[in-house]
Amino acid sequence: MTEKEDTGNKKGMRTFTMVWFGQMASMLGSSMTMFGLMIWAWEKTGVATALALIGFFGFAPAILMTPIAGHFVDRWNRKLTMIFSDLAGGLGTVMIFILYNADVLEIWHLYVIAAFIGVFTSFQFPAYSAAVTMMINKENYGRATAMLGIARSVASIFGPISAAFFIVFIGIKGIMMIDIVTFCLAISILIFVKIPQPEMAKDIGTGVKGVFKDAFYGFKYIFKRKPLFGLQMTYFTTNFFSNMSMILLAPMILAVTASNEISLASVMASAGIGGLAGGITMTVWGGSKERKILVIMSVIAIEGTCQMFFGLGSEVIVWSIVGFILGFSGPFVMGSSQAIWQSKVEPNKQGRVFAARGFIAMGAGAVSMAIAGPLADHVFEPSMTGGGFLGETFGWLLGIDPGSGMRLMFLLCGMGSFLTAITAYSIKRVRNLETLVPDFDELEKDSDIDIKDDEPAPV
Repeated sequence: MTEKEDTGNKKGMRTFTMVWFGQMASMLGSSMTMFGLMIWAWEKTGVATALALIGFFGFAPAILMTPIAGHFVDRWNRKLTMIFSDLAGGLGTVMIFILYNADVLEIWHLYVIAAFIGVFTSFQFPAYSAAVTMMINKENYGRATAMLGIARSVASIFGPISAAFFIVFIGIKGIMMIDIVTFCLAISILIFVKIPQPEMAKDIGTGVKGVFKDAFYGFKYIFKRKPLFGLQMTYFTTNFFSNMSMILLAPMILAVTASNEISLASVMASAGIGGLAGGITMTVWGGSKERKILVIMSVIAIEGTCQMFFGLGSEVIVWSIVGFILGFSGPFVMGSSQAIWQSKVEPNKQGRVFAARGFIAMGAGAVSMAIAGPLADHVFEPSMTGGGFLGETFGWLLGIDPGSGMRLMFLLCGMGSFLTAITAYSIKRVRNLETLVPDFDELEKDSDIDIKDDEPAPV
């Protein structure tokens, strides 16, 4: 690396760090607001469905809009797109603040505002990821993703704690004012910093037809490159299994411990601390330079094993240790994965491709989260605790007490994730992805090379 390149890289990391700090502050503020609103909604309704619907109305529009958002990310200025997305999220908080301050806030208002925010949230992942690609060099892609993981861990750990502290002194209105200040900080930093913009791709669509054409472009791009498609299908499968089990973590622990909230809080805190420690470790390390696929599949196998131990274990100490390991491992998968995608996909196509990635990943999670509850309530729990077939088959291992059906689901989902990782790594095109698919800086400008599985990467 020349002295000029080294100087540019350091400047890029400083720019990224400034943006990262602003986003972390905004995430922390949003986490505080969400905690306060959860308390308000629970006190107002007393039912869990109300809380679940807030998440649903925020999640569903984000999934549906993501492929379309990819078109605009590749067409618009990415810095302005990030500002636009953050501003919409902040306006949602402002609307809630106004309604709450006027004492007219209702639950259905939260559904509508959550859907409004969800639409613009769909721009965040593709825009942020594509912008990071332009800010730093590829040796730091894994480090940057790990830093984002740290921001999420900080928000998940300290957001509820901070909200619980501040709500006593300044109430929910005060918490929302803090949130508004933090999103203003994030937007101010984005306005101030310089984020390079790639030249617009020649194949970007125009007009209404172009928007829908580009909505499918990312899927076609991934499918055409079979090694990348294999990696994405690995995520699809493991996301399905992990989301199905982890959505049941709280009810499983509460069922097994007779609704001991301290036990649940201990396990969740351990996972959050693990995520923070893993993010810091990955940030310092920077990720593997060559065998990222090996890191990804090894860690997915470890995560599958952790899911199995969540099912096999029945003590808080076991769950807490497993939760820490599971949280610690996450940044290594995310950092290594993001580094691969950011280095392989051309910057002026990343909006559309990363939108397709997000749609596939969130789609798998949404389906598994939708069916996990009914399966637990109407199949696994009754069959394990009511003398059914599953109890007769697995009762010797997991018992037939409340929560044993969900523990079995954890065990089976963990086995699914573990076997998926082993199977994916045994496939040559996935295992050798890093050499079969060239980095974007090795491709000719706006090229669309057809990658063959058994041939070296073209230059």
